Amino acid sequence: MKVSNVTVRRRLFLALVISTILFAALIVRLGYVQLWLGSELAMKAEDSWRRNIPFAAKRGELWDRNGTRLAYNVTSPSIMAIPAQVKDPDTAARELARILEMSEGSVRALITKRESIVKINPGGRKITEEKAEEVRKLGLPGIVAAEDNKRYYPFGSFASHVLGFTGIDNQGLTGIELSYNKELTGRLGSVSYLADARGGTMPNSSDRYTPPQDGLTLQLTIDKQIQSFIERELDQAMLQFQAKHIIAIAMDPTTGEILGMSSRPTYEPANYKDYPTETYNRNLPIWMTYEPGSTFKIITLAAAIEEKKVDLKNEHFYDPGFIEVGGAKLRCWKSGGHGSQTFLNVVENSCNPGFVILGQRLGKETLFDYIYRFGFGRKTGIDLGGEENGIMFKPSRVGPVELATTAFGQGVSVTPIQQIAAVSAAVNGGKLFKPHLAKAWINPETGETVGAVQPELVRQVISEATSKTVRESLESVVAKGTGRNAFLDGYRVGGKTGTAQKVIGGRYSPDEHIVSFIGFAPADDPKIVIYVAVDDPQGLQFGGLIAAPIVRNIMGDSLRYMGVEPRKDQVTKDYRYGETPIVEVPDLVGRTVSDIYEDMNSDFLLEKFGTGSEVISQAPKAGQRVDKGSTIRIYLSDRVNH
Repeated sequence: MKVSNVTVRRRLFLALVISTILFAALIVRLGYVQLWLGSELAMKAEDSWRRNIPFAAKRGELWDRNGTRLAYNVTSPSIMAIPAQVKDPDTAARELARILEMSEGSVRALITKRESIVKINPGGRKITEEKAEEVRKLGLPGIVAAEDNKRYYPFGSFASHVLGFTGIDNQGLTGIELSYNKELTGRLGSVSYLADARGGTMPNSSDRYTPPQDGLTLQLTIDKQIQSFIERELDQAMLQFQAKHIIAIAMDPTTGEILGMSSRPTYEPANYKDYPTETYNRNLPIWMTYEPGSTFKIITLAAAIEEKKVDLKNEHFYDPGFIEVGGAKLRCWKSGGHGSQTFLNVVENSCNPGFVILGQRLGKETLFDYIYRFGFGRKTGIDLGGEENGIMFKPSRVGPVELATTAFGQGVSVTPIQQIAAVSAAVNGGKLFKPHLAKAWINPETGETVGAVQPELVRQVISEATSKTVRESLESVVAKGTGRNAFLDGYRVGGKTGTAQKVIGGRYSPDEHIVSFIGFAPADDPKIVIYVAVDDPQGLQFGGLIAAPIVRNIMGDSLRYMGVEPRKDQVTKDYRYGETPIVEVPDLVGRTVSDIYEDMNSDFLLEKFGTGSEVISQAPKAGQRVDKGSTIRIYLSDRVNH
């Protein structure tokens, strides 16, 4: 069939129109892509070509409350490879293996991977600057020494369970390092470059540097000096008593700030892998639960006073050495009992039957209400991971015997941090504070404080009047009762001993105990509360004999360090057989030796230095208080005209 010219022309015209429309659409699309999407596509293309060499941010430092650095960073470069740029893998592998102390095969496998950037693990991670410089001098194509750093703990095992430690990538793994990992980490920086399909550097391209953003510095509530006193005493106690564990916490009772916290066994954060997992993973002051023993009597005492269930000074109680409750005979620690005594004597003597009476007067609902209000049975919320709840009796399971044993600290399970928080509330005016370790956040560049942690009041538990009576009673425990070994001459100290049998295999062990002491000072205006617990010490297992002296030593040094002046208005100590009384040193300067010997009693020994008849100096100085029988050194000279 013959096609006419008209038809041909129409078809050609139609083809031209369609072609014109398609070409116009292509032009429009090209213009849209080039002009409208050009910058976006160029950025996407560059992103696909760009390779980054990361630069770690400096992790925020950890300071004590006075600005002493407890953890900070030191330069520790890491070696990386850009496999596409490595020209001679055999030579590179041989040289790197020599410097990084790795096998040549493992290095070669890493630097020939089909990846854009490879870390030379493990030998090339966080190496010394000297090794990094050796690598740089080799001038190996595709091998770079990237800026990096690692965590440094300048005081070894100091406060290790509080501080915690970081992993190979500077991420917090335990302790404060984990609790505040996000704030301490900062933000990575990098050097980026453009690479072709094979990974080679694109010609005429420039590197781009993004600086890292360092983490914030965290100032802790820990006081390095008080922490040092704790560390020293725990080390000595471990040597002396060969205990399974020892725990110590010091807290400011008016704020909830932790001034010191430690336990034994301990470890060095920088070398945590050298220690058993349970040593560095378990922060005993917040993790360990056990029956508290007689330190828990402070809670029963505070509740009984608040509810007006006892008159400590005027009401008497006879202790035959036991009390029968629900068919069970609950014994006092003193064989034969304490006989007739006031309820203040019950507190001083830590008399179990007397506290059973207080528990019975309070009743199940009231006693356990106070126990929960003081914070037991739930976590305190301290800013550390791994805290335990403790264990309380369910109300339905509390019968006469459970009520009685709870009143003197048996049958319930608590943590050390719960103990010190609760006792702080009992003596600080009745206010329960949330314990905490973070004090302030500081900008590392400007040194400005960018955030402060305020004390958090949980609740008012008892009245100020009740708290005052509790303080006075516990001061009497230290001066006249079971806590006499915590007595500090010149300082008003209150406290309570604790000796609790351990539960092993569901039964109370006759041989293993946790002995403890919790003390505070000054007793009329507490500035510090210290709790020490010793697990299964060798020898006599009594809190007053073992834990009280540890608290006394920490307390004495801490009070002097804090600038708390000695006073003479403390309760007079009731000295027992075998205890050495404290006496005041007389003023001997200006007196003759003959006069001194005529008046001198058996309180002191004299040691003479020099010649002559007149005392020109003495040590200790007049007015100081020392153990009876101490030696006074006197320095002599001939009489001179004044």
